[in-house]
Amino acid sequence: MVKILHLSDVHLGMENYGRVDPATGLNSRLLDFCATFDEAIERAVREPVDAVLFCGDAYKHRDPSPTHQREFARRIRRLSEAGIPTVILAGNHDLPNATPRAFSTEIFGVLGLPHVYVYRTVQLVRLETRRGPLQVLTVPWVTRSALLSREQYRAHTLRELNELLVAKLEEVIGETARQLDPDVPAVLAGHCHVFGGRIGAERWLAVGDDPMVSPGALRDPRFAYVALGHLHCQQVLGGEPPIAYSGSIDRVDFSEEAEQKGFWVVEVGRGRAELEFVPVRARPFVTLTVQPRGDNPTDEVLRHIERQADRVRDAVVRLIIDLQPEQQGRLDERAVRQALREASFVAPIQQRVEARGRARLPGILEGALTPLEALRRYLEATNVPPARRDLLLEYAERLLHEEPTPALDGAD
Repeated sequence: MVKILHLSDVHLGMENYGRVDPATGLNSRLLDFCATFDEAIERAVREPVDAVLFCGDAYKHRDPSPTHQREFARRIRRLSEAGIPTVILAGNHDLPNATPRAFSTEIFGVLGLPHVYVYRTVQLVRLETRRGPLQVLTVPWVTRSALLSREQYRAHTLRELNELLVAKLEEVIGETARQLDPDVPAVLAGHCHVFGGRIGAERWLAVGDDPMVSPGALRDPRFAYVALGHLHCQQVLGGEPPIAYSGSIDRVDFSEEAEQKGFWVVEVGRGRAELEFVPVRARPFVTLTVQPRGDNPTDEVLRHIERQADRVRDAVVRLIIDLQPEQQGRLDERAVRQALREASFVAPIQQRVEARGRARLPGILEGALTPLEALRRYLEATNVPPARRDLLLEYAERLLHEEPTPALDGAD
């Protein structure tokens, strides 16, 4: 059995819901992501594992800052110095707009760091580990740019291009898998969207539809394990061999509030795998929803926060307050923020005022509604689903407060 550590989607540079740390001058969320990344590196070195599979998306942007590059490089160097073979795949956030350009993690292959291997194409590689050889079939993120560079494909729709791309990818995977040595344990490491996988915040981090790979294209019995990146929800797709996403190493936004974050430690042999998911101490995201009904909504909100003190402490907190029309203007937001002072970060407070009757946005012409209230009433009037409505309101509030929004960053 060969022991591997599988992680992905570190997204260094994801700094929403953060502030400048006075001790280091770095964004507090960068420090959070580095800390959870360190937990995986520490486990790999302490165990030690025989190989590490990093399945893509080292950074939030395809052009990371020198600071983000430095923090990622420190951790990869530690694996190199420990003599642990480390495979790094190119994810969609790592790849440039133009194919000939270098991708963000390519430098580690160019520098020739011992035991570090970087891949942008489908390849079959053989790693020599402490406990014997391991075969890895690499499946990095595939882009449509290669197809679009050919005249015969330029008139195709996005759906047609995706179908063509996936068909070619699945063909290459099948051809490459036939080269496997049946006497040596083998795994597939990829960065892709498998049909049927649960999605998380990654849907807001890219524009356009992902090419969808069939689970059957990856589920070759010659593989003991399929290690994937891209989807942020930690999960295992049923069947043999197991197809597993490690998920993002930390929470990106409130859509990942309830998700457990971490990485996989997997022992693989010929045709079998034993999986252990290792949770990390990711910073909690907490949503508080209050529906005050009395004449003093502030007191009711403060009492609710007091009851939730343990959950609020050191968390990223979102507070949603559902007010009656007659309570509008009576909330002391300064007192509410003071009550949340032990939180790591407090998102803009959302005040939702109950709409009554069928009035069409009363007061908007007289300037009685705030922009957020006008937007909220519009979304309700047009029957936007509650979950999406809340997300749109949250992003609108960030824009009004000039906070960064992750929705369109890192688009492929």
